[in-house]
Amino acid sequence: MAAATGPLTGVRVVELAGIGPGPFAAMLLADLGADVVRVDRPGGAGIGVDPANDLTNRNKRSVLADLKTAAGTDAVLGLAERADILIEGNRPGVTERLGVGPDDCLARNPRLVYGRMTGWGQDGPLASRAGHDIGYIAITGALGMIGPEGGPPAVPANLLGDYAGGSLYLVVGVLAALQHARATGTGQVVDAAIVDGTAHLTAMIHSLLAAGAWQDRRGANLLDGGAPFYGTYETADGGWMAVGALEPRFYDEFARLLGLGEDAPGRSDPGRWHELRAAVAARFRTRTREEWTGVFAGSDACVAPVLSLREAPDHPHLAARGTFTAHGGITQPAPAPRFSATPGAVRTPPALPGADTRAVARDWDVPALGARTPPDTASATD
Repeated sequence: MAAATGPLTGVRVVELAGIGPGPFAAMLLADLGADVVRVDRPGGAGIGVDPANDLTNRNKRSVLADLKTAAGTDAVLGLAERADILIEGNRPGVTERLGVGPDDCLARNPRLVYGRMTGWGQDGPLASRAGHDIGYIAITGALGMIGPEGGPPAVPANLLGDYAGGSLYLVVGVLAALQHARATGTGQVVDAAIVDGTAHLTAMIHSLLAAGAWQDRRGANLLDGGAPFYGTYETADGGWMAVGALEPRFYDEFARLLGLGEDAPGRSDPGRWHELRAAVAARFRTRTREEWTGVFAGSDACVAPVLSLREAPDHPHLAARGTFTAHGGITQPAPAPRFSATPGAVRTPPALPGADTRAVARDWDVPALGARTPPDTASATD
């Protein structure tokens, strides 16, 4: 295991294996230097992804424990006793039934921060129901904001709910609770619900709505594609350009470089926005994405090419900053944010299930874990 250098070096985290926002939150903690031990179940999570390619498990170590057995429960409680943070993403009540719920773990370690990641939260009418990102963001109003006027809501992959409303709020929560635990000696439970985090993300939009500056429908507002100077346009070769020329001085530069004629409708009349959008769209269709990228290069017109996932790492700005990195033959996003004194790094490839059981049993002094390790799961770093 390469030496950790991030600001969370020395922080110990137990992650009960799951899918979605929990693993991503644990990856972020690991990227920042925490010693994250993922507790995998025998047989794996069953999501059909080769563990060697699962980047959400980078910078972690993995152990095997069957929580349906007393030995597995005892091993996890041993880890919890020595941890600063525990993260789990099961439905409410599951870890309690397995004997590793908050009461069980806090009884062994009163300073523990117990992070719970769910979609609906630990209580409420839907708490026990199955769900996914799309449903969580649907009921918060966030999904309903995204998409064209008169068209269906556009699904933003699982970035808005799982990762923004879920993972990032869980990380903020457990780190805040860790600060409290270190100051007072008292741990606590952090209930991170995707519906809560996603709703919280819409705070500014609710401000605009209350002020009468936001219409409660898609494609009719300044930031949802309703404004012709904030949206996407197709180019001659089938590519797309993103325009964000909100401020008048940026819009003036945009209009000049785009070559809008003097007879084009002004930006200040929403009643003619449809005409202005048509004029802008017609201009963009006259050149390719690469040509328009060159036209707007070095300007303050706030225009950028819409790149694919494979194209993004080669963008000159991202390449110069090292926003993406290659490790173990996989191009991947580099750790973020950045720290001047304690930088994070991609130290190890995705942890293979159970590969570090013996090493963790030794390093964390949890004999119950190492005593059950099959010979073929021993880590090469032992």
